[in-house]
Amino acid sequence: MREPYKQSREEKQPFLLSELNQLTKFHFEHCPPYRDMMQKSNQQLTASTIEDVPFLPVQLFKMMDLVSISKEEIFKVLTSSGTTGQQVSKIFLDKETALAQTKALVTLMQPILGTKRLPMIIIDTKSVLKDRKSFSARGAGILGFSNLGRRHFYLFHDDMTVDWEGLNNFLEEHKGEKILLFGFTFMIWKYFYLEAVQRGIHLDMGDSILIHGGGWKKLQEEAVSNKKFKDALKSQFGIQSIHNYYGMVEQVGSIFVECSHGHLHTPVYADVIVRDPLSFEPLPYGQQGLIQVLSILPKSYPGHSLLTEDLGTILGEDDCPCGWKGKYFSVAGRIPKAELRGCSDTFAYGKKERE
Repeated sequence: MREPYKQSREEKQPFLLSELNQLTKFHFEHCPPYRDMMQKSNQQLTASTIEDVPFLPVQLFKMMDLVSISKEEIFKVLTSSGTTGQQVSKIFLDKETALAQTKALVTLMQPILGTKRLPMIIIDTKSVLKDRKSFSARGAGILGFSNLGRRHFYLFHDDMTVDWEGLNNFLEEHKGEKILLFGFTFMIWKYFYLEAVQRGIHLDMGDSILIHGGGWKKLQEEAVSNKKFKDALKSQFGIQSIHNYYGMVEQVGSIFVECSHGHLHTPVYADVIVRDPLSFEPLPYGQQGLIQVLSILPKSYPGHSLLTEDLGTILGEDDCPCGWKGKYFSVAGRIPKAELRGCSDTFAYGKKERE
């Protein structure tokens, strides 16, 4: 797999466009609901630019099963997070897609973590991984990122309380070593950081690295910014390197990691476009709109080009002070649901006619 952040726009765009066009044709041939939607909305299967690659609204995966492989080939089923009663997305993976996503994750984290597996603290409970065939977004994230570490220590008991004794033993055992920590943003804050503050526990994790993502909406409601989050964890636990990432179960494996300057970056096998929430036209860099994510990884389901429910801004391309190539961007949060309903209804009407 290519190095994730070395290709300039001139090198990356033709490669991405060719791969994405192949995926559009593949899913058109192997996923009947996808074919119906492409035909009814008069989409061109061969795009001449990245912006022309047909996209699906991410909410469609909550409304219907979209799969481009036979039932026998289904290796894992991933489900998105959702509150009780909410519909969840179902994502069907075969072994080839699951392996490609694992390899991609390892490759894109190497500029931050290096090539050596580090002792790893997973800021979650092991019980999330009970069923090895079906995973929640949480479980899928843990399983993916656990490949980056060794000697895994799960920080929480099943009741989400911190195993302080186990943590102290782990830190003692790996004293002087660089440690990798992984978890979901809101859970790190609520169950680890606030618990440590309440108990007056300070730790020195030294030259450690924390990778975290998801759950920002709840934290923003509590007025916890990215900067406040980083500052608080550095102060409480001595964690020197903290990297947020943006990703979703509907395009698992394609994650956009924060660089040393706090920008989210697109790796060589993925891209983002920002679109006007009403016209869906691409917007210039610097303007906020709906984020579209593109990836060459999803082969078992038509998830290679998705319009998300998130607002973001592309800040630039190939010129981030960190030295990484590719587009770099920021995410502002979720758009109100009602504004997107029309978009998903347009794509889903083929489904209604078949029922």
